[in-house]
Amino acid sequence: MPQSLCLEGVTVAYHGDITVLDGVTVRAEPGRVTGIIGPNGAGKSTALKTMFGFLRPRAGSIRLGDADVTDSPSHARAALGVAVVPQNRSLFGGLSVEDNLLLGCWSFRRDKPLVKQRLEGAYERFPALAQKRAALAASLSGGQQRFVEIARALLLDPSVVLFDEPTAMLAPKISHEIYRLIRQLADEGRTVVLVDQNVRRCAEVSDYMYILELGRNKAEGSREAFAEGTALRETVASWMNYRID
Repeated sequence: MPQSLCLEGVTVAYHGDITVLDGVTVRAEPGRVTGIIGPNGAGKSTALKTMFGFLRPRAGSIRLGDADVTDSPSHARAALGVAVVPQNRSLFGGLSVEDNLLLGCWSFRRDKPLVKQRLEGAYERFPALAQKRAALAASLSGGQQRFVEIARALLLDPSVVLFDEPTAMLAPKISHEIYRLIRQLADEGRTVVLVDQNVRRCAEVSDYMYILELGRNKAEGSREAFAEGTALRETVASWMNYRID
């Protein structure tokens, strides 16, 4: 079932007194890509980690559909249909591609027909991985490893998918494929949240964007608002020293 994911006035602190998010609100809806951008240190990745339950807010609330999941741990949110593709590499290099994918089936590992069905679906979506299923993950290129991570996240058939800098340090051709896949997942009716430093590409693929600055909401707007030369574009240009064409 499609589900929205919302942070409402969320405050998060590290070590008890280092506030990273201060009253942040982000609402991600089914069928669209919600982009989160901002300068380094703005709290983008922290917002994503809080959405998944890696971090718990000191104030505010988190809702998944109609359910309050503010105090739910990450494994409980995964069981409810939330998946994350982290920024840092997360594969086990000494395991094969298929073994890494099987880890994504852990929660339903006893249902062998379902495991087989989901694996076949992953190889159908990512045919290049089918040819590499026996290869060690460490032997793959950076782009191939990223596709394994995405395929593993999708094995849960999540209604919400969180992406943290999914194209960082990848070749443009691979990046293009990943952005196309992100758009496709939203078009399938999933809720997609994209944290990205590539403002131009994030603006192209996102339906709605939030700008964070120093852990607070700075601005927000639709793709159309971003494209029309409004104050939203000027805000981005001001902190990036970057001209948005």
